[in-house]
Amino acid sequence: MLKKLLKYDLKSIFKFLIIFYGLSLFFAILTRIFLSVDNSFIMNIIGKICSGITISMLFNILINNLMRLWVRFKGNLYGDESYLTHTLPIERKTIYLSKVITAIITMFTSVIVIALTIFVAYYSKENLKMLTDMLLPIANAYGSTIVTMLLAILFVFFLEIANAVQAGFTGIILGHRMNNAKTGYSILFGFITYMITQLFALLSIFIVGLFNADIMNLFFTNQLLNIEILKFMMYLAIIVYTIILFVLYFINSEIFKKGVNVD
Repeated sequence: MLKKLLKYDLKSIFKFLIIFYGLSLFFAILTRIFLSVDNSFIMNIIGKICSGITISMLFNILINNLMRLWVRFKGNLYGDESYLTHTLPIERKTIYLSKVITAIITMFTSVIVIALTIFVAYYSKENLKMLTDMLLPIANAYGSTIVTMLLAILFVFFLEIANAVQAGFTGIILGHRMNNAKTGYSILFGFITYMITQLFALLSIFIVGLFNADIMNLFFTNQLLNIEILKFMMYLAIIVYTIILFVLYFINSEIFKKGVNVD
């Protein structure tokens, strides 16, 4: 049954996102074509316009991915579709698991498409060298490669977005336990949940800082991070956000299992 739920959830989300995926890659290709034409003022202007549209498409992918996940979650579990959803012979925790897996798959796909779009639009030897010069010291500090570092950065970004998605799920679950103004409460509770997770991440850094003077300096000075501290902060971010995601998942699952007030 979980596979069937995933099939319908993924189909619902991707049939909408595929439009933005296609547009972002289309304008990325146009950006590369027009900006590759030398000594042409008109081509350069068109290329910059396409570049601006490409960047806007990247933001649209993220925003619409988030919004579609929340809209699907609300409609499928608390809207008209919910009457069918809650009659299925399946546990509520499995229904919630389906939503979480759908969020992970679609957000991961979106991050990959964003990375591919940036590569198609802006790859050049000069840009690659600039990126290499920026990431090589960090990669050396990690005893890693630049490719691995890029993947690590994308992974941290993915965890941050996944946290925002699940905070939104929390808001919807709590908001629909209210008797009225459910949408307003959903937004409020989602925002509060997200801020709590961010404060937890900040508190985690502060606690670690009690045992590490370099980390504590981040709270009281504006000095630049050295490579070793940056390395440590990336590991810490991955650990903290992973813990947040698992804890919030189990909290949401337990609250959702207690019952649903359908509109």
